[in-house]
Amino acid sequence: MEHVVIIGNGISGVTLARHIRKNSDKRITIISEESEYFFSRTALMYVYMGHMKFEHTQPYEANFWKKNKIELLFKKVTQVLPEENSLRLNDNTLFKYDRLVIATGSKPNKFGWPGQDATGVLGLYHKQDLEKLESLSKDATGAVIVGGGLIGIELAEMLVSRKIPVTFLVRETHFWGSVLPEGEAKLIGRHIKEHHIDLRLATNLKEIVVDETGRAKAVITEDGEEIPCNIVGLTVGVSPNIDFLKDSGIETNKGVLVNRYLETNYPNVYAIGDCAEQREAIGYRRPVEAVWYTGRMMGEVLAQTICGNKMPYTPGHWFNSAKFLDIEYQTYGWVWAKPKEYEQHLYWEHPSGKKAVRIAYHKETHVFLGINTFGIRMRHEFFDAILTTQKSVTYVIENLKKANFDPEFYKHYEKDIALQFKNDLSTLKTVS
Repeated sequence: MEHVVIIGNGISGVTLARHIRKNSDKRITIISEESEYFFSRTALMYVYMGHMKFEHTQPYEANFWKKNKIELLFKKVTQVLPEENSLRLNDNTLFKYDRLVIATGSKPNKFGWPGQDATGVLGLYHKQDLEKLESLSKDATGAVIVGGGLIGIELAEMLVSRKIPVTFLVRETHFWGSVLPEGEAKLIGRHIKEHHIDLRLATNLKEIVVDETGRAKAVITEDGEEIPCNIVGLTVGVSPNIDFLKDSGIETNKGVLVNRYLETNYPNVYAIGDCAEQREAIGYRRPVEAVWYTGRMMGEVLAQTICGNKMPYTPGHWFNSAKFLDIEYQTYGWVWAKPKEYEQHLYWEHPSGKKAVRIAYHKETHVFLGINTFGIRMRHEFFDAILTTQKSVTYVIENLKKANFDPEFYKHYEKDIALQFKNDLSTLKTVS
């Protein structure tokens, strides 16, 4: 019986195991040192905030794995020996495989700051990070978060829920300015400050000051300001968790290099999820995508290949969603922070400063390219179809009501948005 070994029990690895089992009777082993059972990583913040218990983040009962003949090994892989089809574990034993899938996810970035390994300094990615934060919060007097992305805002919301003062250091001039256009970035920046979070833009970390016990007690910015704190959240992005592959012969760059079939340079070794890097980027997508749904899709696709139905990874149109405190964010297609030379933007913002819509379209052809929405839910199926059929920006504006996915009795703004966008479009045509 062919033995498929998966290193990592995140969404990509577990999805792969489930779909292999649906389509075959292969022996499957999942190896992980993070947790015994799969859990929803995106729900960690809600455990800390008291909205659920950790066991509620586990989608499957403990007997699911035995029932589906998926073996779980709570160990750490220290070395991969692809020439021998084996793994070395942290107890120095060897574990054999026929096919190996690397699904080890990400690790928080560190950039060599003095004090970055002190007690009280952490990221927010692993279950162990949550446990550390829970312990640190018992006597926390203040926190500094470094890095202005999605994990940073989640961590800020968590700490504020415990009434721990938070200072947020963002090196860009606008919050998440590498992704969000200026209008939306300013909207979210204002919203963060309204939640009593001390947002410091264009501010870089220089050093973490450590006390005599080895715990962080302050940070110093590049401007020389010292900010007292005993929790430091490093949320300056993540990178593939692949250190254990050093000298294995498996080709890596930032991540494990794979082709469209998620194959490495060894024919029986694959990589999926946050740790996989496409040798050639897919469209405008980044070669490494640390996104929940792409990890799930990779797992589904690779299961087909392993079960004899070779299938390329084709993720389709880009989309993503997140939450900035209580403002929901969705994006479909491509809306660049700084418009490309062929790209034109239309932007509407509600007077409350809590809702906004931005549409990107091609200047010459008027084909719809993408949309950002804040505080207004949109249907994924609608925009997926619109992007596939390359509908015009006018078509999208006229059909915003069909696209809306807000719950019943929510106030709708499609008429206001459509009126402004049509006027803006008309003005742009006249000027051109």
